[in-house]
Amino acid sequence: MKWDRETLPDCIVFFLAKAYQKAHCRFKEVLKPYGLTNMQHLVLEALWYQEGLTAAELGKHLVLDKATLSGVIERLAEGGWLVRQSDPNDGRAQRLYTAPKADNLKNELIGLRQATNNDLLSGFTPEERILLKRFLMDF
Repeated sequence: MKWDRETLPDCIVFFLAKAYQKAHCRFKEVLKPYGLTNMQHLVLEALWYQEGLTAAELGKHLVLDKATLSGVIERLAEGGWLVRQSDPNDGRAQRLYTAPKADNLKNELIGLRQATNNDLLSGFTPEERILLKRFLMDF
């Protein structure tokens, strides 16, 4: 039996993995000149939309476990992309804020993410884009 796109078994796991791989690699290349990873960009963009979250709140919003997120936050802080400040109402909690380095590149980085999204979806109609987003959000 010849294997090609037309004869592959109907394996959603495989297709999702390949789609993730393609999208992840494309955006990784876009971010390389900035020294950021996809996950680091995700955290920065989340904080641009809602600054002052704790790591636990951020993890809940992004559906990321504490271990994964703590390493990402640490590397962003070390790289001067974000700052941690003590919560004035709870000295044990630290609030996360983007640093000037990140804020100066906010529009550029969001624009690159949007351009990558558009590039990846260029073969889709507007209706197909809406459906794909809905399907993926249900996972």
